[in-house]
Amino acid sequence: MRGIRYLTGALPLFFIGPVVIHSSFVNKNNVLFIPVLIFGALLCLFGMWLMFLGIRTIMKSMFDK
Repeated sequence: MRGIRYLTGALPLFFIGPVVIHSSFVNKNNVLFIPVLIFGALLCLFGMWLMFLGIRTIMKSMFDK
């Protein structure tokens, strides 16, 4: 069940992260371009980390005894 929770937490981040990155590239002349770009990249990386943890947890529960 914990693996499924990780995966459901990663799913919205896979959509929110690229949207934030895209909005930062649309507003290149804004002062907050770099912080918003870094925030979007961190959201994407955190989503990938949660996906890794979820898949690893599910695989452990299936194959470890």
